[in-house]
Amino acid sequence: MSVRTPSASRADLIADTALALLAERGMRGLTHRAVDEAAGLPQGSTSNLARTRQALLELAVRRHAEREARVLAVSEMPDARGGLDALAEGLALAVHRSLTRNRALLVARYELALEATRRPELRAFYDATGAVFREQLTVLLTAVGSPDPARHVLSLVAWAEGLMFSCVAGTFNAEVPELDEVRAGLRELLTGMLGR
Repeated sequence: MSVRTPSASRADLIADTALALLAERGMRGLTHRAVDEAAGLPQGSTSNLARTRQALLELAVRRHAEREARVLAVSEMPDARGGLDALAEGLALAVHRSLTRNRALLVARYELALEATRRPELRAFYDATGAVFREQLTVLLTAVGSPDPARHVLSLVAWAEGLMFSCVAGTFNAEVPELDEVRAGLRELLTGMLGR
């Protein structure tokens, strides 16, 4: 299961391996020893970097946020000049990439989110990493004329999260919508929110 890449730092290797274990085995399968074994590292390497389970989970959350930021590529979204259609297109590509090429990353996120409901110290850390993405969406929705960006960000995130969860872990797990379907759903949602 080693996820070693030539340029990966040891911290990235450990965090990537932790995410892979979360997706494959769930929270119970994530131990310091399991990370060492799966990453092909000497025993004790993970605990040298992340001494506690909380530290290992924070490392995983931080790395997850970095990797998901690349998948979603919010910084590459069109600006307001592209309008609603361009925003729908950019968001559809991001959601579809998550559903097709990054399913394990989504499963790992759901494991971390559920664990955060039981660990207040992880909740604060998890929420802080998610706030960056919400802030970027707020800027995008404000730029296309949202009269209530905070409320619209919640609706947009809830729609995208609901679709991704349903298609990865829910009752639609065997079905991945085509890019055109995701785009159409986002266009309908954005049109309704923005009153166009």
